[in-house]
Amino acid sequence: MKQLVSFVIPCYRSAQTVGRVVEEIDRAMKEQPGYAYEIVLVNDASPDNTFDVIRGLCAGRGDICGVNLARNFGQHAALMAGFRHVRGEVVVCLDDDGQTPAEEVGKLLAKLEEGYDVVYAKYAQKQHSAFRNFGSKVNELMTRVMLGKPKELYISSYFAMRGFIAKELVRYENPYPYVIGLVLRATKKIANVEVTHREREIGTSGYTIGKLLGLWFNGFTAFSVKPLRIATVIGIVSACCGFLYGIYTVAKKFLNPAVPVGFSALMASIVFFCGLILLMLGIIGEYIGRIYISMNNSPQYVIRECVDERDAK
Repeated sequence: MKQLVSFVIPCYRSAQTVGRVVEEIDRAMKEQPGYAYEIVLVNDASPDNTFDVIRGLCAGRGDICGVNLARNFGQHAALMAGFRHVRGEVVVCLDDDGQTPAEEVGKLLAKLEEGYDVVYAKYAQKQHSAFRNFGSKVNELMTRVMLGKPKELYISSYFAMRGFIAKELVRYENPYPYVIGLVLRATKKIANVEVTHREREIGTSGYTIGKLLGLWFNGFTAFSVKPLRIATVIGIVSACCGFLYGIYTVAKKFLNPAVPVGFSALMASIVFFCGLILLMLGIIGEYIGRIYISMNNSPQYVIRECVDERDAK
């Protein structure tokens, strides 16, 4: 009995590239005789005709499922939608632009067979823009500090995981999913395998600075309380500094009454500590806002249409 591999591909502005990715998966899986496969394509409300292309790919095939989201919910929400439509014992996630090499999926599958639960592709040399590389470095630092990711573990959008991990991930039903945090919470048996990374041939990345900031906020507000603890420590340190400075000012006045108390120093201290207070209140407010949205059952994603002919195969 062949193991079924489910490919999940979030799609955005990929009308010209997603067909090539599907063709590459077809070629790659012909070289993996021990596996059967299916493909789940999730259109994240792309403004172009991406879902029309997906619908065409689904036609006449019993191994492709197309999911069309009602609005743009983000890459991680699209992945979660895809996870809820997979049937395989193994789930492989990759990008829609062809930069992640589907032809090297055998390396990820072979590493999984060594006993790991999740295998992430590691790139010797990334072909992203300087902006995306900077965003990846910040994301790596955030996941290591806030989520406890091992320093030696490389995280990417190209990864394979066992089906039971995918089932564990979809148990998370709140808005603002963060797949990396969910994976790190589910298992520690995670490995890397080196693959190539291609240059983007068509279009540009869908990530903007706003989307990257939103993704980072999702990570540490949904899966870590460390920002609150850091805020507490900063508050204690600031209070101690203020108390010691107050003692110093009083002592200086008693020892040398002629020395005027500095108005500039006082204003600088007020501005500094007020800024800290506003920063900490903002962090706390972010947590409270996420709690409020979750309590109001805000949807993780909304599916407008699903094209699934797998049962007809």
